[in-house]
Amino acid sequence: MSLRQRRPFWVALGVVGMMAAGTAQAADHVEAPGSAADPAADITDLYAWHDGAGTAVAVLSFAGLTPAGGAATYDGDVLYGIHIDNNDDQIADHDIWIRFGQDSGGAWGVQVSNLPGGNPVVEGAVETELDAGNGFKAWAGLADDPFFFDLAGYETTLATATLSFTAVDAFAGTNVTAVSLTMDAATADGGTGTFDVWATSARLP
Repeated sequence: MSLRQRRPFWVALGVVGMMAAGTAQAADHVEAPGSAADPAADITDLYAWHDGAGTAVAVLSFAGLTPAGGAATYDGDVLYGIHIDNNDDQIADHDIWIRFGQDSGGAWGVQVSNLPGGNPVVEGAVETELDAGNGFKAWAGLADDPFFFDLAGYETTLATATLSFTAVDAFAGTNVTAVSLTMDAATADGGTGTFDVWATSARLP
């Protein structure tokens, strides 16, 4: 099985619309001012891989550049989607939906719907590994940003036109809020052995 990851191409705020149909692998930690002003809806990365033993993993992160000691970012008015296309027609064959909410005591929880191979709806407290059925799991919470970016090397490369590396991670010491899901690879890929995956966020009215 192989996964082809698309950058999150959909506008996060207001009306959601497709902007491009190309294929890319990218991180997006610094957005236009409108998106940056809404960290809960600002997707930083989508990671996807498989373990070769029938399980696929997707990790969606948002609210980047949260400082060490800062809190996770949850918003009950933002809907997140992880979309899977397994026949290369640029249309999602599976849409996994993720939302956050609070109970009467103010504690945050997460709800995941339509996880391939898992229970139709999975919900429970954040910062807790949730049983998604059939051995699959869901988790949401604050995480160290795993993306490495050598900003100083990048800026030197632009200034000098000579490839430069400093091995200093500009995101070191910063966090993201993340959702990690495991799912059935065969259900996700529909028997094709390959699927494309991308993510969206939308602020609900």
